[in-house]
Amino acid sequence: MRYLSTRGGEETDLVDAVMRGLAADGGLFVPDDLPRFDPAQFRGTTLAEISSELLAPFFAGSGLEDQLAAICREAFDFPLPLKPLIEPGGELSVLELFHGPTAAFKDVGARFLAAVMERALPRSADTRPLTILVATSGDTGGAVAAAFHGRRGIRVGVLFPKGQVSPRQQHQLTCWGDNVRAFEVDGVFDDCQALVKAAFIDPELGRRHRLTAANSINIGRLLPQVAYHAAASLWHWRKHHTAVGSIVPSGNLGNGMACVWASAMGLPIRELVLAVNANRTIPDFLATGQWQPRPSRPTLASAMDVGNPSNMERLRNLLPDFAELRAAVEAYPVDDAAIRSQIAKDYAKYGEVWCPHTATAFWVYDHLPPARKVGRPWIVSATAHPAKFEAIVEPIIGRAVPVPPALAALLERPTASTPVPPRLPEFAAELDAWK
Repeated sequence: MRYLSTRGGEETDLVDAVMRGLAADGGLFVPDDLPRFDPAQFRGTTLAEISSELLAPFFAGSGLEDQLAAICREAFDFPLPLKPLIEPGGELSVLELFHGPTAAFKDVGARFLAAVMERALPRSADTRPLTILVATSGDTGGAVAAAFHGRRGIRVGVLFPKGQVSPRQQHQLTCWGDNVRAFEVDGVFDDCQALVKAAFIDPELGRRHRLTAANSINIGRLLPQVAYHAAASLWHWRKHHTAVGSIVPSGNLGNGMACVWASAMGLPIRELVLAVNANRTIPDFLATGQWQPRPSRPTLASAMDVGNPSNMERLRNLLPDFAELRAAVEAYPVDDAAIRSQIAKDYAKYGEVWCPHTATAFWVYDHLPPARKVGRPWIVSATAHPAKFEAIVEPIIGRAVPVPPALAALLERPTASTPVPPRLPEFAAELDAWK
């Protein structure tokens, strides 16, 4: 399989697309053609087994195709349970994606990407250290840092917005040391993301450093997310013999884009609804047809505070006709008051505790018309453990949220970060001085 830039400027293979992250023309890499599957053809049952089957066409001819099964086993070594919820008049399940080492769904993509890059690195003629730059609104940076910490030949620079991530998220971003550095950017997430993109396309910086990305702009982050949406739909289809609707919390649109690809590849996903916070860029676009990125607004669901979602470029590349795009994807905004209310409501209703991001998706489910629920099953993606947002969640439910052991261990580590302004020259100087 070949990979093309969304801006039409170049073509390459999987390993090169993963190792570079972003195309030279600033576009995002996409496969030249999405494979199609019949759900009945899958033989695997676990996430690792289904992923190996699903992703085989994407690895074909890459030089890593014979290692795909080992990559999947290494990356998917923690549970992602699909848990049914009691819902009178409708069938509802929650896909718990937060059981990895940093208690967020980003662990899935980050661990897969690390497994791929570590195997690809020795094949490269470029012997310089690989420097991964990752902009994060909360969860991505911690997951990438955990996945790559201690790996030889690879450095990780995590850029996060000052004062706009939860205390426990910030601890996860800044507790690593060794080959990982955290940069506290005096701005919002979009400034972090713009800084990373500017670094990638700066020719002088590119000559001095071998740079790549680990955000969902990297195709190696997106493919494993396609796999878990595919696996969840297959698990449901095998048990109930029906396609399922998916409700996905969305910020930079990687998780939602992965679900779109899974559906386009023939997996039994009936429809997709995105839940966003008060950053309304996506729902406003779907309502008007006008793509108007804007500065992000801080919300309780901080990991979704994105005003210019990068993966919209992939979505518009796949579905260039606006009417077709709008028929394929819905999106609804959820404000902070609704997030608080939903956390309290579902704790009382199900005995379950959601993080603020997961709460946006359950709010959307609750506000679907009854006719879209009866006889029409849904899966809600739960993207982070509520213990990462204890300052928000615990006052709402009136009790402490137990901290998962892996997260508790990280919170014992010392932290350090480097403040930087949202300007490339100062950030480039930090990269040049990094020993």
